[in-house]
Amino acid sequence: MTTVATDTGVGPLLRGWREQRRLSQLELALRADSSARHISFIETGRSRPSEEMILRLAEHLEVPVRERNALLLAAGYAPRFTESTMDAPLLESLREGIGQLLQGYEPYPALVVDGSYTVLAANQGIGMLLAGLPEHLLTPPLNAMRITLHPEGLAPRIRNLREWRGHLLAQMERQIGLVRSESLRALYEEVAGYPLPEGAGDPADREDAVPYPYFALPLRIEHDGRVLSFVSSISTFNTPLDVTVAELAIETFLPADPETVAYLQSLKG
Repeated sequence: MTTVATDTGVGPLLRGWREQRRLSQLELALRADSSARHISFIETGRSRPSEEMILRLAEHLEVPVRERNALLLAAGYAPRFTESTMDAPLLESLREGIGQLLQGYEPYPALVVDGSYTVLAANQGIGMLLAGLPEHLLTPPLNAMRITLHPEGLAPRIRNLREWRGHLLAQMERQIGLVRSESLRALYEEVAGYPLPEGAGDPADREDAVPYPYFALPLRIEHDGRVLSFVSSISTFNTPLDVTVAELAIETFLPADPETVAYLQSLKG
């Protein structure tokens, strides 16, 4: 997912991350138990940082795991973090755990995506919502943002599309601010450019508009002649040591009203 060049030198790369996080050299030095002079020497190439210093600075700069490898390579060190494929034996227990989690969450929808929103796994609840979409959107690799916002995807079914679309685009903007990924930016520009389906007006003007729960913006989506309402939650793995695992996100959709609970529970029978 990253496009960071390793021939730039670790100093300019670290300076770029520091400036992106809007920290002064002194602020970073205090956080990393160093000195502003030493940080300056590292950024200008007058001092070669140790592996430990690079990882310490990366931790305080909240550099994504993938880009931490790029920093180490730029300084002449070996990458510290592996990058496994999802079918690697190393991740077998992870795959089993994710599968059990998704299955156990049924009949409520849940899915797993990578850092570019490619769908890696999903349960039957997601399959229910995607029923009837055109084949070109469901041909692997599926992309969650593309499926949701495409005018031939879920977008025409989402009753509060303007608000939900704004939420998703803002989420992508925050992610772009944290990582340096041309593929993610290209995806953002693609989905942000999709035209709104006809009739996607202000949800407050709809006759069936209902007050939203105070705690979260719901996804209100049409399905089989009814409107289902969900609030979503995204989980990531704590202290990952693998690039692939670091970029995984599990999104679960919790029913936001009693009617949605009753309908989904009825499907279990």
